[in-house]
Amino acid sequence: MEILNKIFIVILLSGAFSASAQNSVLETKFGKSYEFEIVKKYDDAINILKDSYTADSYELNLRMGWLYYLNGKNKESIEYYQKAIKLMPAAIEPIWAIITPLSVMENWVEVEKFYLAILKIDSKNSTANYNLGSIYYYRKNYVVAKKYLDVSLNLFPFNYDNLILSAWTNYYLGNKNDARILFNKTLLYKSGDASAMEGLSLLK
Repeated sequence: MEILNKIFIVILLSGAFSASAQNSVLETKFGKSYEFEIVKKYDDAINILKDSYTADSYELNLRMGWLYYLNGKNKESIEYYQKAIKLMPAAIEPIWAIITPLSVMENWVEVEKFYLAILKIDSKNSTANYNLGSIYYYRKNYVVAKKYLDVSLNLFPFNYDNLILSAWTNYYLGNKNDARILFNKTLLYKSGDASAMEGLSLLK
């Protein structure tokens, strides 16, 4: 029995050493990829990680997604980010990440889907609410836009973007008094703002 225990300990230590060595190699490669990224050698940054890539590594998928995005290869970037999302479904990090290449590709349906996914995890996220409100605003769906913009405005009541977009949303909804108040608050943030001045002139 004592011999078996010793064998088990040797195997355990051997496995731990192997895992530590692998992590050390990966750490070095990540470090080199950051160095290549700084000097915009994105192909090199990608290639140094490729031979260590495993589909079940959240960190590698997230890193590859970012590097492919920087390299202008948005389709490949999205594929890696999708893998990261599947590996860590409760994480907001990869969802925010995938929105960037999707936005570059102007795939607003997918962008909308991922903003809604963020709000399922963090319903009070001001940026997600504002950006969703913007999407619906430019679709001229002002009722739904207001729903999301109101959340962002309540969280950051003296933020220029929240004020001006909420002002115009209320204007198009026919909420003239609310629009006037918001246009005037916008002028407190940015004196003489052209968009706010235009809105107030239309309300006269």
